[in-house]
Amino acid sequence: MDSRNESSENMRNKCAACYRQFNKMEHLVEHMRGMLYRMANLGIQDEMKIDNSRAKVVSLACKMVGGGSDGSLDLCARVCLIDEHEKIIFQTYVKPHLPVTNYRYETTGIRPEFLRDAMPLRQVQRKIQDYLCNGEPIWQIRSRGGKARILVGHGLDHDLKCLEVEYPAILIRDTAKYPPLMKTSKLSNSLKYLTKAYLGYDIQIGTQDPYEDCVATMRLYMRMRSQAHKVEDYPMASDPQNRNNFASWRQSELERMTPEKMLEISRSDYYCWCLDSK
Repeated sequence: MDSRNESSENMRNKCAACYRQFNKMEHLVEHMRGMLYRMANLGIQDEMKIDNSRAKVVSLACKMVGGGSDGSLDLCARVCLIDEHEKIIFQTYVKPHLPVTNYRYETTGIRPEFLRDAMPLRQVQRKIQDYLCNGEPIWQIRSRGGKARILVGHGLDHDLKCLEVEYPAILIRDTAKYPPLMKTSKLSNSLKYLTKAYLGYDIQIGTQDPYEDCVATMRLYMRMRSQAHKVEDYPMASDPQNRNNFASWRQSELERMTPEKMLEISRSDYYCWCLDSK
């Protein structure tokens, strides 16, 4: 009798969509509300008929399943795109063009039935590419003054490769490659670490959601972009005007300089994101 009651309770408190079980009914109700919100945002909203003038910066994140004989080949199975206000622009499951041999359910939460009728990779690629370029031919995209959007993410080289999307580096803001967010050894920090260290909260606990990653990278970008720096006429060390900054100084004079004086004649060897707000 007790076992039947326990079984009945488990059935009542189990999510029909993802089969997750909850001890209390109110927890299940809250979970289902979140599921309904996510399902409402699956796919392109209104087939991408959104205000093109509104989103100047977007954040992209993917979740990968495994392909190949050993399941080690990353295949994009879910993608999310948000704007600066953390509103979902595009979110969908993706049907890979290769067979999936490992769904990595423990971290992705993805089951075979989720991909059965999912949007094909080629269609996802076209929609994301068109949205990022915003009507500009990719060969005409420039760093300033154009319509193409700034793309934010973590490990974007890998995500874009899996999506088979090409995008110019001048409009990519990758938190895995931005020097102020990297280790002193020039190795990348994980997004999980950066979110905890700079934003003060934990992500990627249990099943991982690409929307959560999008929000974290967008917040990191906005924080770095808001840093107040003195803007020089020629801010980059690679600018022709700065190539001979130290040529007129002898080694002995450089060694006697104060850090403040050396900083005054120095220039950054990377593009500072604060310049995006100028």
